[in-house]
Amino acid sequence: MFRGLHTINLDAKGRLAIPTKYREPLSTLCGARLVATIDTEERCLLVYPINEWEVIQAKIEALPSFNPAARRIQRLLIGHATDLELDGSGRVLLPPSLREYAELDKEIVLVGQGKKLELWSKSMWEGRRDEYLDMVSQSDQLPEELMSISL
Repeated sequence: MFRGLHTINLDAKGRLAIPTKYREPLSTLCGARLVATIDTEERCLLVYPINEWEVIQAKIEALPSFNPAARRIQRLLIGHATDLELDGSGRVLLPPSLREYAELDKEIVLVGQGKKLELWSKSMWEGRRDEYLDMVSQSDQLPEELMSISL
């Protein structure tokens, strides 16, 4: 459902306008209800339609809480999960704690990832994207699954 890259401005209150092309599908799919949480590998946010998030949360909750690594993931992902709702103008308000984690300021990038979106600061995204491109051009060891995809 989500693909492409969108540069968006965050307003002074911490609101971002969801691209128009996503508003209707989100309204139909999940009643315009989203969940944002931190990415534990990158300084960005993960944004899910609530129905997608509920599946992931159930899997995270099912992890053994006596396993320290599983407990950390539970604390980080579920602990930071925040309900968001599109307002009448198609905007969502990001809480300060999530904006601080991802270092989001005025210019942000929304990156479609199929069933979810990622929110990045523009400068962090551009730096990371360039690193990824360097890794791809230097790597001759792509996963076998990628070798069967024809572009």
